Amino acid sequence: MILDWEKTYRERLTTPEAALQMIPKGGRVFIGSACGEPQLLVKTLIDIAPKLADTEIIHFLDLGNTPYADERYDSHFRHNALFIGANTRSAIREGKADYTPIFLSEVPLLMIRNRMHIDVALITVSPPDKNGYVSLGVSVDITKTAADTARYIIAEVNPHMPRTHGDSFIHVSRIHAFVENDAPLLEFIPKPLGDLEKNICQYIAELIENESTIQTGVGRIPNSVFRYLKEKRDLGIHTEALTEGIINLVEAGIITCGKKTLNPGKIVTSFCIGTTRLFDYIHDNPLFEFRPCSYVNNPNIIAQNDKMVSINAALTVDLTGQVCSDSVGFQFYSGIGGQVDFVRGAAMSRHGKSIMTLPSTTDDGTKSRIVPYLDQGSGVVVTRGDVHYVVTEYGVAYIHGKSIRERAMALINIAHPDFREELLSAAKKQGYVFKDQILPAVLYPKEYETTFTDKKGEPLFFRPAKSTDERLIQDLIYSLPKQDVYTRFFTHLSSFSHKVAMPLAAIDYQDKMAIMGVIGREEPESKEQIIAIGRYFRDPITNFAEVAFTTHNEWQNRGIGSFLLKYLIRIALEKNIKGFTADVLAQNDRMMKVFSKAGYPMTTHLEQGVYEIRIPFEKELNGKDARGFR
Repeated sequence: MILDWEKTYRERLTTPEAALQMIPKGGRVFIGSACGEPQLLVKTLIDIAPKLADTEIIHFLDLGNTPYADERYDSHFRHNALFIGANTRSAIREGKADYTPIFLSEVPLLMIRNRMHIDVALITVSPPDKNGYVSLGVSVDITKTAADTARYIIAEVNPHMPRTHGDSFIHVSRIHAFVENDAPLLEFIPKPLGDLEKNICQYIAELIENESTIQTGVGRIPNSVFRYLKEKRDLGIHTEALTEGIINLVEAGIITCGKKTLNPGKIVTSFCIGTTRLFDYIHDNPLFEFRPCSYVNNPNIIAQNDKMVSINAALTVDLTGQVCSDSVGFQFYSGIGGQVDFVRGAAMSRHGKSIMTLPSTTDDGTKSRIVPYLDQGSGVVVTRGDVHYVVTEYGVAYIHGKSIRERAMALINIAHPDFREELLSAAKKQGYVFKDQILPAVLYPKEYETTFTDKKGEPLFFRPAKSTDERLIQDLIYSLPKQDVYTRFFTHLSSFSHKVAMPLAAIDYQDKMAIMGVIGREEPESKEQIIAIGRYFRDPITNFAEVAFTTHNEWQNRGIGSFLLKYLIRIALEKNIKGFTADVLAQNDRMMKVFSKAGYPMTTHLEQGVYEIRIPFEKELNGKDARGFR
């Protein structure tokens, strides 16, 4: 290290033209990433193109202009993208530029092992501090490793570049040439969210627990999740890409990083994309710790964060759970990036969750993005063995550890309704599901999800049945004592087969309704379990509905049956059902007591040891509108 760094800086300060003369013909040039792109150096690089030949440009996540990918510069430059941005997508599609698919965590290894040697690194840095250190600011990612391994470093010194903490510093003595440029950094302003994206973000937010540590990938939906986390507490951040959404949550005391098990008290990131507001916020702010991707994206490092949640975008997901997120058929669209790094890191984390997000259809609505199989040429970025949660605007599918049949049904249930029958037909043809499998004709009514606190003070989650609940319903029935089965079905069942269970799960939510109490839904390591079901089937002739209940014996005498009856009455009133009927064994005193407390007149008729119950819904009850029941 040179002690008189100021003298060194002055001696190495030069013009961009002079600095770039060090690029050898046939050399490989690295350009700083995203908002950290050295704009003046890139512009000058184009100006001196006639003096260069066969120069390979290495870039990760370009946001600025990329004229070096234009056809007129073919003999001077060849662009090699480690992640494809909008500016180079057409050039790569036409074969005029290259794409290197690789996990972001492994890019530094290519450089360190000289498999992707860097002749010249073009970077943007902050002005030197009093000790002679410049900061890479918003772009540490692979830029730090490129600078560490490059034979020659040219730094564009920009006073707009924030000074960020962490492993982001380079001493002046290690840089070979400096070029000064006082210009605003490149900014990234995402498009506003539509209702579809908002619905997806709300589903994602429901999966995030308090004290989780979050990663968000590049994409409009992952970057917008933060605005839906205002009710959470003590969140942490460990992410490759930092976006503006975190600022409001930090200032509101929601993102504290205080409960992180790794790097507590620190937002750990690798680069940021946003506007001047974000750049000013991270400037000299010790809350933020910028580190290279070799650390931030290392799955073994990621896994050390308890409750690690990764949120990444997909282009398509097939019915077996394979995720394509870098191409559309043979046309490469984006890149692998850090998606797999965080999916696997989150999977290894204690109570971790990995979430893949995508709209259910293409932008024009003509194609489903949940597909029977990936198109020819589409690459598998995240394997079917890696995927945990898939989220569309129609709900959440948890498929990790599930059979092909279970995951196919779960994914069909969150596909766009216009394509569900088509997907089901394909799944049958491919041998993924039962040949007689049916689907609900209407959408899952999420508005009927609710919670109930039982007599022991335990809050329980209740929701409508789904067609994917068939196995869970079977598990409940098989777990009941023989006497409970007889009390419920009036017979000793030897089996509760698919043909019996499927109609109880694949309901229409209109004439057939079932509300289930479930436990285990918050823990991805544990299996969701049904502890109670209340259901009704409407008779179209009488407009009365037959109602029945099943509660696991360990959860009886806790008020669950009474709650389910009243809740089903509320739903039935909304569907204009005139009343309930039920058949109850004479010795089933507990169930008779539940019906007697329904709040409506009840008539009974005893025949051969079975009470036939009839409960008409009166319009007025104690001076109140029965439809106002809550």
